[in-house]
Amino acid sequence: MKEKTYVEDIDRNIYDFKDEEKDAYRINAGLTPEIVEKLSKEKNDPAWMQNFRLESLQIYNNMQVPDWGPSIEGLNMDNIVTYVRPNTNMKTKWSDVPDDIKNTFERLGIPQAERKSLAGVGAQYDSELVYHNVREDVAKLGVVYTDMESALKSEYADMVRTHFMKLVKPNDHKFAALHGAVWSGGSFVYVPKGVSVEIPLQSYFRLNAPGAGQFEHTLIIVDEGADLHFIEGCSAPKYNVANLHAGCVELFVGKNAKLRYSTIENWSKNMYNLNTKRAIVEEGGTIEWVSGSFGSHVSYLYPMSILKGEGSRMEFTGITFAGKGQNLDTGAKVVHAAKNTSSYINTKSISKDGGISTFRSSVVVNKQAENTKAAVSCQSLMLDSISRSDTIPAMDIRTRKANVGHEAQIGSISDEAVFYLMSRGMTEEDARACIVSGFADNVSKELPLEYAIEMNNLIRLEMKGSIG
Repeated sequence: MKEKTYVEDIDRNIYDFKDEEKDAYRINAGLTPEIVEKLSKEKNDPAWMQNFRLESLQIYNNMQVPDWGPSIEGLNMDNIVTYVRPNTNMKTKWSDVPDDIKNTFERLGIPQAERKSLAGVGAQYDSELVYHNVREDVAKLGVVYTDMESALKSEYADMVRTHFMKLVKPNDHKFAALHGAVWSGGSFVYVPKGVSVEIPLQSYFRLNAPGAGQFEHTLIIVDEGADLHFIEGCSAPKYNVANLHAGCVELFVGKNAKLRYSTIENWSKNMYNLNTKRAIVEEGGTIEWVSGSFGSHVSYLYPMSILKGEGSRMEFTGITFAGKGQNLDTGAKVVHAAKNTSSYINTKSISKDGGISTFRSSVVVNKQAENTKAAVSCQSLMLDSISRSDTIPAMDIRTRKANVGHEAQIGSISDEAVFYLMSRGMTEEDARACIVSGFADNVSKELPLEYAIEMNNLIRLEMKGSIG
């Protein structure tokens, strides 16, 4: 079958299938102390977590909705269901997962990916993990990879309590407070000192219930000299009502440790994606972010890195595709808090059919962070005259002993470039698709899409001009 070569909106057929709702428990829509207490009781939280939830709710009620980004007027928390428990508890054998849920993940390629190239997999369906497994050889290294609820009540409970929402605090912003109040699901990872996990771990989040929110919490601790690659995938079918994703990711990278965190987000276009991600990096450590944002109606997403230790470094590579009806406000933040630190932010965005793509970056270099090197590069490509792309960089440099640069390019496909390629025998559609593919190539190479059919398909569609 011949592939299309023109640039059109992503074909979501393999993601938009909907399962019949067979949830075991669904909390009432809305957000009240009674609902939060009920959720906490359902999850059998320890007393400190129940108090934490109620304190977070109080902070949420006292904070204002952000007024500086895309409108989220269509999001009404009174209509959002904050907790939907699927009709199963968590399994460690894929064969034990109920057929309807198992079929969903099989259609998205998750089991195949695990068998071929993953050290461990977690699969979340609505508000809870339904499957979690880690390879025996990886577990023998002392690597812990489990769901957050199990970690909260296990021998790692003190470690969870010490780190939980310490990087992203509830008073950070309104939706961080919301997360603190109603979080459920997510993964806990601990990599011991000196251990290198040579093949990735992956968590996949699927939101099936209409009008629901997903609030998973991911907590990863990579100890001194350790190395890990973690992959996160997300998708949801499209409904005519608003869905909400307000997850939270906290990453602790130890001395001389390395963590690569890759995310492929392909939410449907009724999704409000208000996710918060943050990393803190000790002396000589490295955090690498790879981010692909291909869906949602509205996104606020700015992974942040705090380079706390001397010689620590950060790289962020991202791509965003905004089509019709999408307003994606994305970017990255970095704080240089020690000497000899370095950061590189490299992003590309594509917008078409009236899609709006906004890139925001924040680079802070503290007074003590001498000999810092920081560079930001953002490039935007608009495929028609009704789309929009904006770049909003911010830099706060408190020392003269720093090397900081910013480069931004926004443009459309050049008629001259199209004409040149057509003069070499290409059709106009082929020429435009070729330009888009070339524009995104250096970013797409960083995405770990060999791990799942769903991810491979996304890049084929987006990069080739369907994109393909």
